[in-house]
Amino acid sequence: MKRKVAQSKSNYKWKRKLLVVMFVGFCFGSLFFMQNQYSRVMTMASSFSVQKTKIAFLFIARNRLPLDIVWDDFFQGGENKFSVYVHSRPGFLFNKATTRSAYFLNRQVNDSIQVDWGEATMIEAERILLKHALKDTDNKRFVFLSDSCIPLHNFSYIYDYIMSTSTSFVDSFADTKEGRYNPKMDPVIPVHNWRKGSQWVVLTRKHAEVVVKDDVVFPIFQLHCKRKSLPEFWRDRPLPADGSKEHNCIPDEHYVQTLLAQEGHEAELTRRSLTHSSWDLSSSKDRERRGWHPVTYKYSDATPELIQSIKEIDNIYYETEYRREWCTSRGKPAPCFLFARKFTRPAALRLVNTSALEL
Repeated sequence: MKRKVAQSKSNYKWKRKLLVVMFVGFCFGSLFFMQNQYSRVMTMASSFSVQKTKIAFLFIARNRLPLDIVWDDFFQGGENKFSVYVHSRPGFLFNKATTRSAYFLNRQVNDSIQVDWGEATMIEAERILLKHALKDTDNKRFVFLSDSCIPLHNFSYIYDYIMSTSTSFVDSFADTKEGRYNPKMDPVIPVHNWRKGSQWVVLTRKHAEVVVKDDVVFPIFQLHCKRKSLPEFWRDRPLPADGSKEHNCIPDEHYVQTLLAQEGHEAELTRRSLTHSSWDLSSSKDRERRGWHPVTYKYSDATPELIQSIKEIDNIYYETEYRREWCTSRGKPAPCFLFARKFTRPAALRLVNTSALEL
């Protein structure tokens, strides 16, 4: 009898141990399954997040975009990673009659204004584009481009380059030589915050919001930053009493740079432009106009050698600050420029046909 009781207890202990082992195994199995599912969900969420981090390409155009076919090649394969906005003259529509690229169809803003070179209307157009692009919360970077710009690299390279840093790319340097600063801007804009640079900037969402919300610096630019009067306009405007006292201030070359300096954001900038322009100071017979506009590349200029020479630029020197900017991406040496201007339509199409752009 005792032997049966002992055997029964032994069987009970064995069954209890088996149940414990099975329970522990079930717990570990469940934990492994949940962890595996969690990893899959996080991977999917991460992938979704990357897809929803977009670059907004903001085009400033006179009418149509003559290089739309070049950009059509560039955008292919980058779906879900970009958005397009175009500021053209009021009333101009991008439809099948005015563009051959589906990426630009109906992408014009509906509150565009007439833009004149060297006037505050240019920076007003920039603010309009940013206002529209900021409505899409997935837009994290904002790239300004002209209607004569071309991409120098494929979409994947440019996307990774721009998204690899938390800074804006803003060509910004102290303007100490040209006397464009108007003392009437003081004290709202003190001279020590006065900056100059290219209007073709790449902004983070934070800095784009700073530009759109600005209601202090922009009105001062409208009043006191004006292009010097040109002889051909004297029939429409009063003859200046003393032209030597005019401040030749080009708003789009100063506004974003000065605003971000004024707001204390310069430490958050990579202080160079990603868009290449060639300034030939001897191209104009009029000494007053030399250097006012960059070189326009025509069909005969558009060669693979030209594109390669721009791609090989790895540093920029700023004379007014005695500063040389060595270009990097992810901490490694990299080309300085992702875009270039000014290209005519025949020149850009020649580059595409000869595969010089490798888009």
